[in-house]
Order: sequence, then structure tokens, then C-alpha cells
Amino acid sequence: MSVLILEPLDPEVMRWLADRHPVRYAPELAGDPRAFRQALFNVRGLVIPPSTALDAQALHFAPVLKAVGRVSAGAENIDLTACARAGVEVVRSLTATALAEAEFMIGALLAMLRRVPVVNEEGLLVGRELGGATIGLVGLVPTARSLAQLLAGFGARVVGYDPAVHANDPVWTRWGVEPLGLRELMEQSDGVCVQLGYFSRYRGLLGERYLSLCRPNQVLVSISPSGLFEEAALADALHSGRMSAAWLDSLEPGWLEPGRPLADIDTLQVTPRVASTTRESRVRAAWAVARRIDELLTGSTPAPRAEFRPTAPDDSLDLEAGAASG
Repeated sequence: MSVLILEPLDPEVMRWLADRHPVRYAPELAGDPRAFRQALFNVRGLVIPPSTALDAQALHFAPVLKAVGRVSAGAENIDLTACARAGVEVVRSLTATALAEAEFMIGALLAMLRRVPVVNEEGLLVGRELGGATIGLVGLVPTARSLAQLLAGFGARVVGYDPAVHANDPVWTRWGVEPLGLRELMEQSDGVCVQLGYFSRYRGLLGERYLSLCRPNQVLVSISPSGLFEEAALADALHSGRMSAAWLDSLEPGWLEPGRPLADIDTLQVTPRVASTTRESRVRAAWAVARRIDELLTGSTPAPRAEFRPTAPDDSLDLEAGAASG
């Protein structure tokens, strides 16, 4: 066997792969860890869903594995360090979900600005418009580029912060984003969009130090892992009214349980990672992953293209390269 697929893919993509490699489609293995490991012995390419873990133990059963692909967003189920040590490339498209995520964040901003009213100069409770607002982008990833373009169409001022991108980097100008420090961004933004890639060094980045400074009536939407936030600080910002509303599309298990800081806050909305999942983005991601796996198995390219994330778990995205910066 050459390619093992546990996640449903677009039928045309499946046929394309099957024309080039022996393919086994076995979604039932996603719920059976033991059978999954036993099936890995002669697998060179693998596509797995979020529910299937690929860790050092599983890799021990996959001596010829060269690539593991993820069509869905995120890679929390994949041990990136173990894959790097085993020489297994983790294949995820950088750009396939960017537009879907940007549209989701625009929708979330519009909903919160209208749904959570503020008191105007006449003493009336009113909604707000996105046009003329200042929107802060935390994380200069491909989604931010699409988001900045959409926000410009509304007439919003777009500012941004990324700890890995210097303020003098030309990418800020190319993407139409004004660079600010995180403190200034929180102080000036009517809405904040968080799409920063998660690394352990960023855990708790958005904590009391910055959330205590948010602009009055600020709204926030995040598609990043919730580990970027200090849950107590976010809860305090919402309870106190400094932040009018927040929408998180990814939340760690247990954060809404009774007794936890974010439990029972009616200005917090949580969705189960739906930002990146659209019909169109799934097709784009499936084609990108399938083509890269084909390249790796046939040896047609010596190195990953800029469209794909590196395997190394702590590498930053090179925004000057390829499709990410354009």
C-alpha cells in the first residue's frame, strides 16, 4: 500500500491519487487506534482527520512513512517533533482556508458590532458599523492578508501585530496593514481579529497585561487556539464590560465547565472550529495536500513549496516567500 486515507476527500481528488498510487480509503480506522497502527507498516503517504493521533508510538509502526497530510485546520493531533525526527513531512496547505477564515471573521465582527449595542451620545443603545472602525489583526498569516483586503472594502482602518515580523518588514505595506505594538493595538482597536499561529512560547500572550488595556466596547474574534489567552484575564475583560463581546472558534476542553472563569458569560460565543471548513476550502486543501504527497512519493521535487508549513514545530512562517506573501 502506498497511501492510506482516513478522512473523506473530494471524489475527484481521490481518483487523481488512485491513478498515481495504490490507495486504501479506510475511515473506520480513525476510531480504532490499534487497527490504525497495525495498518501503517507499508504506508508511505497518510491523510488523517483531527480525531486520529499520530504520535511517536504510532510512527514506530510506520517505518516507510514519508508524508502525513491534514486537510482540516490545525495539527494538534500530530506530534510535529516526532515527525521531524522520523523524517516525515507534515503536509498542510497554508492558503487553502485563508479566504474562508477571513470571511468567517468578517461575519463575526459584523454580528458582534450590531448584536452587542453601545450607548451613543444621545443615550440610546445602538449598534455599530464596520466602516470607519479600527480593526487590529494579531498574526500576519495568509488569513490576515485576505482579511485586510476585505476590511479595506468596508473602509476600516487596519492595524496589526505579529511577534515574528519586524515593523519595518515590507510585507506590512504590501498587505495594507499598519504595524503597531500589541499594547497600542489593543488600545486603539474597535475590533480585534486573532489568527496568530500557536507556539508554546506564545501561551498566555493575550493576558492581563494587554486585555486590561482594550479599547472601551471592543469586540474580539479568534480562530487561534485558546491557549494564546489567559482565561481569567479574558473572563475579567468580558465581566467588567471593558470588552463588549468575544467569539472564539477554538476552545480547549474544559474551559466552559462550571467553576472555570469563562463559564456562563453571555457575551462569549464559542464555535467548534468552523471558520476554515467550507465546501470550497475543503476542495482547495484536498488538492494541495494530494499534490504535495504525490510529489514526495514520486520524488519530483526536492523540497516543500512555500504553500506548505514546515515540519519543525517552532519554525516561523517566512512571509517573504511564495504564496504567503505574493
